[in-house]
Amino acid sequence: MTANRTFQEPPLPLFLDPEGDSDEAPAQPVAARPGERRGAAPSYLADHRARLRERFIAGGADPMPDYELLELILFRAIPRQDVKPLARRLIDTFGDFSRVLSATPARLSSVPGAGPAVVTELKIVAAAANRLARSRVMHRPVLSGWDALLDYCHTAMSHAGTEEFRVLFLDRKNVLIADEPQGRGTVDHVPVYPREILRRALELGASAIILVHNHPSGDPTPSQADITMTQRIQIGADVMGITVHDHLVIGAGREVSFRREGLL
Repeated sequence: MTANRTFQEPPLPLFLDPEGDSDEAPAQPVAARPGERRGAAPSYLADHRARLRERFIAGGADPMPDYELLELILFRAIPRQDVKPLARRLIDTFGDFSRVLSATPARLSSVPGAGPAVVTELKIVAAAANRLARSRVMHRPVLSGWDALLDYCHTAMSHAGTEEFRVLFLDRKNVLIADEPQGRGTVDHVPVYPREILRRALELGASAIILVHNHPSGDPTPSQADITMTQRIQIGADVMGITVHDHLVIGAGREVSFRREGLL
């Protein structure tokens, strides 16, 4: 008779995402350290996450490199895996933290390891940042809060992959009453219809407007088409008694003001 054998179940891989969010190859099974619960994140990983959170709470985001800030977001999407490689891969792919958040879901999903939970978490943070920036300018005097307006425009548009044209509608006290996209186009063109912009200004009872569009190339230098289109809008606005305060072209980290450049 053979000796009694004790059946032992093979250990579960500790770094396997239970929701299947990561596209990375599963890590090799790792034996649990003394006192660790099998199937849970090992203590050294939990300690790393705790230390990173403590640093963020104590010192804020400014001293943290982009990949560590991304790690903090990815902790929620992938609870039992070392997310530093994915954070670095996202930065390498898109360039910096803000470009990661601004990337489209399709482009994010193309990065190995960035599954649906990761994409959702990143887009939630992007939406929160955009809403926070917008809340600082909506229903407030725009001309006295110009820096906040520029921050909002950069948050909303500077990293978009296609051109977008927006119009900010102001009342007679220069309070921003509406911010509306008027069109989206290709990487270097967006259709703009002056008649529709002015019609909408009349519907809202706006006394002034600010035109804003982005250049996905990163270079905010206005094209001749930009200048011609702005002149057409200004001519129509003058007839209707509507002031065109400015036309802002948003690029990568900087902008061009038509007013400042003498183009308005």
